[in-house]
Amino acid sequence: MSYNKEFWDKYTDKNEARFNEEFAKFTRDLATSLRCISVLEIGCGTGIDLRLFPDTFEIHGIDLNDKALAIAKEKKNTVDFKKGTITDLPFEDSSIDFVFTHQLLNYLDDDTVEKGISEMYRVARRYIMNCEKFNESEKQIDANHKFRNVVEKWSDYKVKIVSNVDMHEEIEPDKSRFTLIKKI
Repeated sequence: MSYNKEFWDKYTDKNEARFNEEFAKFTRDLATSLRCISVLEIGCGTGIDLRLFPDTFEIHGIDLNDKALAIAKEKKNTVDFKKGTITDLPFEDSSIDFVFTHQLLNYLDDDTVEKGISEMYRVARRYIMNCEKFNESEKQIDANHKFRNVVEKWSDYKVKIVSNVDMHEEIEPDKSRFTLIKKI
């Protein structure tokens, strides 16, 4: 997995402006309705998608960017933010109720996505949510990222696809594909 620090530092600088309260509410409300008590966002950046979770949750965020993690810790110091990668998650097997990504897989190469899916499956106890820009054929969006067909990635795992629909633009203006997976 290659990591371009300069690219991700610039991304971090713009991240606060990307705060989408509707998406953050949606994620929090979904985890609550599924009776989850532990949550992990992989590629959490500055933690914008985790900020609305109440402290009654066990909340974790993983990211590779030190600058983003420093901001995340400053904004919500009750969250367990750690430096880490999707291919080597620092959690026990089946230890997190609700694991999610939000437009992270779009930025990763195919090999990293494959290993990351395996790691998400390993640490998830109950549910996995991926919200990624979607295209059936996974064509390139630009030099830095490509569309993903997440359901296809889960076909070799013991999971049930609960939902696989485009997000409504009022919740997610980028119209990401919402995929909810139940581990069985």
